[in-house]
Amino acid sequence: MYGLITDLYQLTMAAGYFLAGKANEVATFELFLRRLPPERNYVIAAGLEQAVDYLLNLHFEPAQIDYLKHLSQFQRAPAEFFDYLARLRFTGDLDAVPEGTPVFPDEPILRVRAPLIEAQIVETYLLATIGFQSMVATKASRVVYAAAGRSVIEFGTRRAHSPQAGVLAGRAAYIGGCIGTSNVQAGFLYGVPVFGTAAHSWVLSFESEIESFRKLQELLGPSTVYLVDTYDTLQGTRRAASLGRPMWGVRLDSGNYVELSRMVRRILNEAGLHDARIMVSGDMNEYKILELVREEAPIDAFGVGTELATSADAPNLAVIYKLVELESDGRKRYTAKFSTEKETWPGAKQVFRYTGYDLLACVDEEPQRSPEGEEPEVLLQPVIRKGELVRRLPDVHQIREHALRALERLPRAYRSLFGVEPAYRVEPTPRLRSLRDQVRRQYLEGTP
Repeated sequence: MYGLITDLYQLTMAAGYFLAGKANEVATFELFLRRLPPERNYVIAAGLEQAVDYLLNLHFEPAQIDYLKHLSQFQRAPAEFFDYLARLRFTGDLDAVPEGTPVFPDEPILRVRAPLIEAQIVETYLLATIGFQSMVATKASRVVYAAAGRSVIEFGTRRAHSPQAGVLAGRAAYIGGCIGTSNVQAGFLYGVPVFGTAAHSWVLSFESEIESFRKLQELLGPSTVYLVDTYDTLQGTRRAASLGRPMWGVRLDSGNYVELSRMVRRILNEAGLHDARIMVSGDMNEYKILELVREEAPIDAFGVGTELATSADAPNLAVIYKLVELESDGRKRYTAKFSTEKETWPGAKQVFRYTGYDLLACVDEEPQRSPEGEEPEVLLQPVIRKGELVRRLPDVHQIREHALRALERLPRAYRSLFGVEPAYRVEPTPRLRSLRDQVRRQYLEGTP
């Protein structure tokens, strides 16, 4: 399982490491953000549960190994390499920030320490699952912030980049603050609350709109949400209101939401349905929601689909996975890149979070009180040791609560829907700066 869910070059490097006698070298890689996406001031880390599942179950099936043997790139690989793959399991260590934690560029989200081949081939999967879910969780947190206390439901599976992506988007959106998802599989697998109304096809399948509403109410009772804009939004609302309780409310999927929501609210109130709620959907994003809130439109909930499940305005995350240390024959060698705009910090690292700023430290540095006497939060925690899970992972509800609390602790300016200057401060410790200078001299100047 999972063995071939990787880029080919991970496996050609693995074969090369094996041939070069480097299989027993122990590598430390860190996964982190190179930069923030446009208009983002933070990223919500998500996807750790899937990363752990991958590492604990990583192996190659015989048919997969046979497939690799027939690829031209492996014609010179020794037979012992394929025997090695047949036995391969993840035997290393994983440290990670808790899911739902806001993170910033250069801060490790995950740290993997394992034999070089094991640590190398996991790169692709870890980048994919952490990058995608963190991207969606971050987008969700922005939408929820714009909604200013109104409920947000993730509706995006049908426009997600695959059905599988839709499931994980539902999970990530819940972590980011949505109250639930329309994706039933996300509910089944992860316990995310699921919500659904009825499509226009439901209304169109009946001879009359009122008949479709009546049958929906018979089925759903107090969970009934009438989609009222199939023909005429106001007339549809009057028909829904005429049926009285039980009902949850109505959904608008088109039109001028400010004007329509006010008129719909009036119709519902006049019918004595003051507790009936109004949901709007249809190409929603954080900026459209922000405007509706500013206009004081009487909207109680938002259904957000395409823009959320694809993070349409920032559809990828610049997560990278870099080698920072290599141990061989009892000797540790620190590694870093110094190429333009892609420079990295050497050595395994830890993040200490204080109120309003973070320290990026060498992994064996002790946390220090701030000048104000504050004890920092130590972000990276042990998750896997020697291939075995050592920390019980929280469920998705606990992760969501952690994310909400962590965002509340951020300085308010960084919750903005627009880019803020100066960026959140991540300060390397003097010792880390010294290590970088030492490694730079070693590689660029050839001096120890």
